[in-house]
Amino acid sequence: MSDLLKKKCAPCEGGILPFDISEIHKYQKKIDGWDVLKNKKEIFFLNKKFIFKNFFNSQKFVNKVGEISEEEGHHPDIKFGWGYAEIQITTHAIEGLSENDFILAAKIDQIFNV
Repeated sequence: MSDLLKKKCAPCEGGILPFDISEIHKYQKKIDGWDVLKNKKEIFFLNKKFIFKNFFNSQKFVNKVGEISEEEGHHPDIKFGWGYAEIQITTHAIEGLSENDFILAAKIDQIFNV
């Protein structure tokens, strides 16, 4: 994970291929506890649910995720409520996963573990 933490998300406007399943598995080993799922359109995304003691802590975490997302220029889908936050990450421009998704996942894990 530490090598991902040193990187910055690169702007992606498309024009590159999403990771294939072998590349996804290689990168998935670098992040902790993120599931690789497919949506209705068969597009891969990363998903992880974080558990908190109350609503305030969930909201505080989501706000920090928002700050990191803005810094990286890469924005996840977030659901949260009392005691939880669920994050989904994909690169919409290429309809799949790229290194950016794993960089953001590693940085989200880092703020959760602080």
